Amino acid sequence: MHDEFGPGVDALSFEPLTPTSYLERAACAHGDRVAVVDGPRRWTYAELHERCLRLAGALAPLASGRPVAVLAPNTHVLLEAHFGVPWAGVPLVAVNTRLSAREVAHILRHSGAAVAIVDPSLADLLAKALAQLDQELVVVEAGDDYEGLLSRAEPRAVKPLDERSLLSINYTSGTTGNAKGVMYHHRGAYLQALAMVGHTGLSPSSVHLWTLPMFHCNGWCFPWAVTAAAATHVCLPKVDPGEVWRLIREEGVTHLNGAPTVLSMLAYAPDAGPVEGRVRVATGGAPPSPAILRRMEGLGFDVTHLYGLTETFGPAMICDWRPEWDALPRVEQARLKARQGVGNMISCRARVVAADGRDVPPDGTAVGEIVLRGNNVMLGYFEDEEETRRAVTEDGWFRTGDLGVLHADGYVELRDRSKDVIISGGENIASVEVEQALAESPAVLDAAVVAMPDERWGEVPIAYVTLHDGAVATEAELIEFVRERLARFKAPKRVYFGPLPKTSTGKVRKYLLRNEARVRHQGK
Repeated sequence: MHDEFGPGVDALSFEPLTPTSYLERAACAHGDRVAVVDGPRRWTYAELHERCLRLAGALAPLASGRPVAVLAPNTHVLLEAHFGVPWAGVPLVAVNTRLSAREVAHILRHSGAAVAIVDPSLADLLAKALAQLDQELVVVEAGDDYEGLLSRAEPRAVKPLDERSLLSINYTSGTTGNAKGVMYHHRGAYLQALAMVGHTGLSPSSVHLWTLPMFHCNGWCFPWAVTAAAATHVCLPKVDPGEVWRLIREEGVTHLNGAPTVLSMLAYAPDAGPVEGRVRVATGGAPPSPAILRRMEGLGFDVTHLYGLTETFGPAMICDWRPEWDALPRVEQARLKARQGVGNMISCRARVVAADGRDVPPDGTAVGEIVLRGNNVMLGYFEDEEETRRAVTEDGWFRTGDLGVLHADGYVELRDRSKDVIISGGENIASVEVEQALAESPAVLDAAVVAMPDERWGEVPIAYVTLHDGAVATEAELIEFVRERLARFKAPKRVYFGPLPKTSTGKVRKYLLRNEARVRHQGK
């Protein structure tokens, strides 16, 4: 065949997109540079490449085509699994380390995992989970067992024939109480990683600190993104504010990710202080309050708000900063930064639609559901066709269940989860709006607002609040604080103090607070 592109174009071979190819490139172009820092241990990209190839060679006969589960904190083992498991030709199941044994058992059973790699610190949890299963799994413990397996294995790498084949199964964080298995494909992870490189400015000189759990949405695809940039991974098994500040200073950290609660921990830690240079931070999971954004800015952190879900490989929208906003007052900058941002990233489009499926007007007032479509939307829920169908509109858009408004500049702002909207006396109250008002109080570290049943109004907002260490505030003071900033009917009718129940990724388990609110109401 001859055409304008020259002879033989029909015979050209196009390889399927896969995120594991980023490690091949990094090993080739940056093989002698440090890839991983995990405590006192360091590996170059050439060494990481070899270890992942050997992991694949070891796992392939053990897995026999079934998924490999990994129960480990942010260590080199979980990082290596993001390359070694797909190269073994099987899906990766990165398990939330904060789940109960019953929940871990459900994931192992539901995914059909054949192999479980476990960190020694979580061996007892895995043992309790395995005791609840009928199926047998091959267990590999990190340490001598794991290293011995790698040393005996022959390197190998299976590449997908179809770039939309199954790469991993990621279980939802359970803020609604029901975890579902979200299926990721190679193409989506490849493009999402590429989007994260571009949007967060990763380069070979970057040092990425793992404050976001790698098991959460495969760490927003950053195991592959950091590798694509040939940057340095700094592993951190547990988010300890003092240790984070030490690593920022001693390792020259330039990038980190985390939920707003992680930012609060860092911003108000005893070791907090202005950093040399700037640290780029991506935050998501909940809208960050303008108060915490102002605090982080003062410490030298450039915070970018991302919005997404497990079903979208992590971030699907970004609050892209515009240079003309630099001249605005700090308070206005923080307000703009707290928005969810724009879709049309490298691999995803976003809309805000009314109940009839039409786009809401871009007036910053009309509320609709955020729907998404693109290359980084899941294949579906594993072994659950009914839930998969329920999650998609008739014209093929993924329904997030989140409510938002569209501003004239094209930026989306989250109003609430559909289930978290409080309808009091016929008026809609966005719990996010009340939470952000509470967060403006100097005494408040964290706040969550939910509905409590009410005989007169149907339901009313109540607040659960965690105060800063040493801070003092009464219920009456905080209620009045909100009334000074919002319509009186939006102010919480009651305030309860104490720590908030959260998922491992920092999301508040509001369903537990709603249950508690119902119990409190019944106990009147």
